[in-house]
Amino acid sequence: MAGVAAVIEDGTVRRSDAGAERETLGRDVLGRRLPPLKERLYPAMPRDFDGGWIATLVITVLAGVLRFWHLSNPVKFVFDETYYAKDAYSLLKFGYARQFIDQPEGAADKAILAGNLDVFKDTPSLTVHPEVGKWMIAAGEQLFGMTPFGWRFMPALFGTLTVLLLIRTVRRMTRSTLIGCIAGLLLAVDGLHFVMSRVALLDIFLAFWLVAAVSCLVADRDWTRRRHAETLDKPVTDGERRTIGRWLLIRPWRIAAGICFGLALGTKWSAVWVLAAFGVMAFAWDFGARRALGVRFAFVKSALVDGIPAFVSLVLVAVVTYVATWTGWLLHDNAYDHNWAASNPAHGVMKVVPDDFRSLLAYHKEVLAFHTGDYIKHATHPYASNPAGWPIIARPIGFDAVNDIKPGTPGCNAPAGTNCLQVISALGTPLLWWGGALALIAALVLWIGTRDWRLGIPIVGFVTCWVPWFAFDDRPIFFFYAVTMIPFTVMALALILGKVLGPAREAMSTATPRRLIGTAVVGAFTVLVVLNFAYIWPILTDEVLPHPAWLSRMWFKTWI
Repeated sequence: MAGVAAVIEDGTVRRSDAGAERETLGRDVLGRRLPPLKERLYPAMPRDFDGGWIATLVITVLAGVLRFWHLSNPVKFVFDETYYAKDAYSLLKFGYARQFIDQPEGAADKAILAGNLDVFKDTPSLTVHPEVGKWMIAAGEQLFGMTPFGWRFMPALFGTLTVLLLIRTVRRMTRSTLIGCIAGLLLAVDGLHFVMSRVALLDIFLAFWLVAAVSCLVADRDWTRRRHAETLDKPVTDGERRTIGRWLLIRPWRIAAGICFGLALGTKWSAVWVLAAFGVMAFAWDFGARRALGVRFAFVKSALVDGIPAFVSLVLVAVVTYVATWTGWLLHDNAYDHNWAASNPAHGVMKVVPDDFRSLLAYHKEVLAFHTGDYIKHATHPYASNPAGWPIIARPIGFDAVNDIKPGTPGCNAPAGTNCLQVISALGTPLLWWGGALALIAALVLWIGTRDWRLGIPIVGFVTCWVPWFAFDDRPIFFFYAVTMIPFTVMALALILGKVLGPAREAMSTATPRRLIGTAVVGAFTVLVVLNFAYIWPILTDEVLPHPAWLSRMWFKTWI
């Protein structure tokens, strides 16, 4: 009779085959029969020797070749490289940021490009972002010198590594190497991610550390559920209940996620919103696993055995990591505001805080005032962009432009009466971004309707990288901040394309063209995105273009 347990000689009981079969009788919200609980907790991973790592590395190498190709061009400081590249070298040389000569205008830039690196004053500099991204730029300068290739090397490297991480993360989420590779290929040919990988700004590092943190949380979800699933193979003593499930206090992947979040915060503070949201999501995953195991009062018990350790592993580890990133500032008395505490005696509970850390808090207050104070609220910029338009590329940003290049100048083949120009436009690949916007809407609907946990990851990632900026739209903000959004946009797009593609088992069916049609649609979209990227390539890479050719790529007036 179904559901009757077999009694074993040692007094324990096991579910009978019929009882195990009963686990498959449940159905999901679409009415489909559910697999056994163990398989739902931890679906089998595809085997890498079937080509997973080969495909991953091929796409990663492609992304790297694109990003490193003529990386030294243009041979000058592009946009805010003039700040970050010099701050990075100052950290490398002195251990803290120093001011550089600024008279006449551009004197420091010209001197560095001429090989003269003696451009720094003795006075410390107030830098308005934490130091992790600048130390990463400094690593490239240490390896290859204070040259355009040197200060752009690490952005190109970590932009490439983001592609690799995204492939493996989506593959783990979907158990499909194909869908993971689609995600990686699409990110490799996004114009905004490509440009940000080729300039020495901070945002590409922020995007990397956020993707790395989320990747660690997805791996932690697998790690814990696999261990929960192992308990289903163990005998259950007669009368015993699963009162709480498996205790998993030390979870290596979650600690790694905390470190990555700390490094993201150490690059830009906007990572705090992503940390908060994914901390809640990670707890929801833990709670869901214990409830699936049949734990009574699963929410309360999960809050105790999962929630408290998660707070330590994610939040406290992130805070400790973040503070550790300021070690250079803490060790150098000449750093900006380092001696603030000496002239500002502590009061009340602050008396127990060491002076170095009180000075660091004062430094943070000054940086926060810079980002939110009246000074910046009244500032204007021709490329300022309202975040409402970011998902559809309403207002991209130009990083560099050389106008009025005359015909006959090397590279300018414009007809008489027409000039050429060179530009670097931080422009997302339009078809990718517009398709991604639709995919995000579809993912949100399906996440709510089907409760598919995988769809929640790109939604939460995208929203936390986008929505907080609306609180700061009274000051100049820029489209290139959206580079943190695009990995999650691509993730949503890959998941939706996976649904269009259909289950792999349908590929073996000759009764329906479902897989064939899905393959054609997904393949056609991917090819169009690649071609779109190739079309805008000249305005991403500073190529010399006749004015009409440039204008043909400016599809809207707001792009100019």
